[in-house]
Amino acid sequence: MSGEADDRDPGLFGPASVTWQMHGDPMMWIAGVRALYLQALHPRAVRGVMANSDFRKDAWGRLLRTADFVGTISYGTTEAAERAGARVRRIHRLLGVDDPGLLLWVHCAEVDSYLDVLRRSGFPLTDAQADRYVDEHRTSARLVGLDPAAVPATTAALAKYFAAVRPALEAGADARVVDDFLRRPPVHTLLVPARGLIWRRVAALAYDALPPYAHDLYGRPAPPPGRVTRRLSATGAALRCVPSRVRWQLPPGHILKAMARLGPGSRPAPYKLRRQAAILDGPGRA
Repeated sequence: MSGEADDRDPGLFGPASVTWQMHGDPMMWIAGVRALYLQALHPRAVRGVMANSDFRKDAWGRLLRTADFVGTISYGTTEAAERAGARVRRIHRLLGVDDPGLLLWVHCAEVDSYLDVLRRSGFPLTDAQADRYVDEHRTSARLVGLDPAAVPATTAALAKYFAAVRPALEAGADARVVDDFLRRPPVHTLLVPARGLIWRRVAALAYDALPPYAHDLYGRPAPPPGRVTRRLSATGAALRCVPSRVRWQLPPGHILKAMARLGPGSRPAPYKLRRQAAILDGPGRA
């Protein structure tokens, strides 16, 4: 019976959610790198990563595991998402990095980065849908060990949180290690040209998309926000020209698995949000 139930299970968010449509967009990769840059500015959070993980030795593995977690909770079955959340909470407890304040910072940096990059790159979201997305991700906050009631539920609440935490941020030695890795990640000798041609541009665009105060902390200038938005828009337009079926073949393939489970009508697509916008009357309501 469980297999039959899984076949019909839309997961924690489901095809009608903003999350379902957003997380299938290729700009999520650039947004994820922006989140890493932002997260590294919290001294206690980045210290916990450096002291209790194999970031330096297995940075690529860590990034892929993070992508797998996001894909699982976005498109996997409810059981798979809950199992992934339990695994993350267990790891946090074992490493002693389960402080709610640090978990909240990591969560908010991710949600803010996903929203900021995708909206500036041309992904169609109304203000109400942006609020709905923030509200939806109180579910993902619960999975990593946070009380959803203590997590921002709107973009205004998210901005208020960042204003409150900003005085505690700095680009210390650990943040510099993350910065150096993101600009020049270790790769096989044969991949060095690709790192210079492709990854360098990805990392640079993610860094430039950070809020101005983050540039000030890192001490590296960035182009004016308007110019960065135009570059994000151009990059988004180019990446979206790649057929989604090709893009979604990249591991771990959660979107294709969800479509196979729920049918072709579950395909993530921005136009569904445009259609929803006509009847959206408040955060989390459609």
